[in-house]
Amino acid sequence: MSPPVIVPVIHAVTDDLILSQRGFLLRARAVMHALGARGAVHLRARAVTGARLHALALALRPAAERTGCWLVVNDRLDVALAAGADGVQLTSRSMTVADAHAVIAGAASPDGGRAIAIGASVHTSDDARIAAHAGADWCVAGHVFPTRSHPGEPPRGVPLISTIVQAVAIPCLAIGGVRPEHLAALRAAGAHGAAAISGIWGADDAERAATDYLSAYDARHDEPGTPGVAGSGVAP
Repeated sequence: MSPPVIVPVIHAVTDDLILSQRGFLLRARAVMHALGARGAVHLRARAVTGARLHALALALRPAAERTGCWLVVNDRLDVALAAGADGVQLTSRSMTVADAHAVIAGAASPDGGRAIAIGASVHTSDDARIAAHAGADWCVAGHVFPTRSHPGEPPRGVPLISTIVQAVAIPCLAIGGVRPEHLAALRAAGAHGAAAISGIWGADDAERAATDYLSAYDARHDEPGTPGVAGSGVAP
């Protein structure tokens, strides 16, 4: 039996704009250095070609190996496998978790090397149950707080995380407008960790921002869940 996957607690997720910015690879390597083995950098983009995504993944692979930070490719299992990524994040646009396992099994090396880990993006406890039953190693749930990436859509709030944590045994990470000050409430709800987009990449110093998320995750709070519960801040 394979050992359980130790899922990183802070995930820095990109989008098309972030990937297109000058100096992205330098910033991504700095974020990987800051997060180390407790973090993951997700290459997520809808408009970027598979070839470009593969090139970016290959360029970041040495930093991932050096720092221990996971390299995760969203949606494109083929790119994740070809680049030797640590994980793939499957969404509603992707193949199912079960189908991904079949592909991974078919691509496994003869020496039984470490298999790529699978995450699933979910919006309900039912989604999470389906993903967990199919063998997902973690789920990312949202959107939890207000975010400009979902204009006009009400946030699902911290109760979404509580509901999913009660429904499945796999780690659950919160996404959607998550800032460092929200970590106490999310951890009190049972979240394994959080994923951030603009909270890290939108900062002037992405490396420092990544460190701030880890520090907030580790901070002791006498009244867990008090800071940031309302999620009044809006971030993409």
